Formats: sequence, C-alpha cells, structure tokens
Amino acid sequence: MKTDAIKLDGAAAGSVDLDDEIFGLEPRADILHRVVRWQRARAQQGTHKVKTRSEVKYSTKKIYRQKGTGGARHGARSAPIFRGGGIYKGPTPRSHAHDLPKKFRKLGLRHALSAKAREGALVVLDTAEADGKTGALARQVKSLGWKRVLVIDGAEVNEGFARAAANIDGLDILPSVGANVYDILKRDTLVITKAGVEALEARLK
Repeated sequence: MKTDAIKLDGAAAGSVDLDDEIFGLEPRADILHRVVRWQRARAQQGTHKVKTRSEVKYSTKKIYRQKGTGGARHGARSAPIFRGGGIYKGPTPRSHAHDLPKKFRKLGLRHALSAKAREGALVVLDTAEADGKTGALARQVKSLGWKRVLVIDGAEVNEGFARAAANIDGLDILPSVGANVYDILKRDTLVITKAGVEALEARLK
C-alpha cells in the first residue's frame, strides 16, 4: 500500500510503498497479547525473596517439652506457624522468562505495525535529523500534534535527534533493530523514517 511521507516541518516528502504482508494485515489481539506477555515476562526481575524456616534467626532450642503440655508438638520458634517464623513456599529468585518461537515474535511485530497502520496512527517521516536543540524539535513535534510517540529510525539513530529528543516528554526513539511490540502498542503514534521502513521490511521478510 502507498502512503505519504512528511518532513519534520510538516512539508510533503513524496510517498512510500509499504509491504502489505507487514503493514496490511488484519491485527489479531491474541497474537499481540502473547508477544507482549513474553516481553514483560523477560523484563521481570524475579529478585523477590523471603526467608524460609532454616534462614530466620531464632534459637534452635526446643520451645517446650514434647509431652504433657496439652498443646501441639513443636521443636522451634522458626516454624511457619509462629509469628516471625519462616515463610512456607514463599517466592525465591528465579527467571520469569518463557520461550516464544522467533517466527511468532516476527509475526507479532507485523501485527503491531499493521494495527498502527489500520488505526491511522502510522506516520512515515523522511528523515529523523536535528541539530541537538531540544526547543526547536519540541516546537516541531507540537506543531505536528504528536503527544505520546515512538520514532523508529534505520540501523542507527541520528545523534543530534537523539540528544534533542532526550528531554521531550512522550517522545522516544529506537533504531530499527530495537523495534518491539510492547513499545509500539504503548504509544499513540508510531513514526517510522524511510530508512526505518526499509530496515523493518528487510528484517521481517
């Protein structure tokens, strides 16, 4: 499908052919959900930890005699039943990541790009270049009506544009290799440079 490209000042910059197999699919929520779950599970730290019965600091002395008390038979105050005792089957450090086939991850990225295109929230930008001045870029972004936006560039991000965008709230930029489903869906507008379109089509073919 063909779409118009613009420059940062809003001027027309010709048109670009977008591959229908990448930008023209019918988005499926189940595929997007699975890929986002996979991403967030990989990002989860898994450093939560509680002390078990063997790790809490208590005397190991038997708290009262075995028989004749009329109460339950206990050996130590570190038992989970007592306040301050160890936790039974609590969380321990682990990885929450699970496997997802590479083909499925690519399919998820195609559906995320197609979802933005179908919503009319996909913008093709000629180039993402700036002189490093935040104020000038902020004015251009405001005039274009972008609020929560992700910019995907080619193989490398322009250093001046990245420096200028660093202090603009709601504006993020990634190289094409960093494009992912979660970041794309989280933003209201997806902006891809012409170089980014070429790189993504080469990556997802």
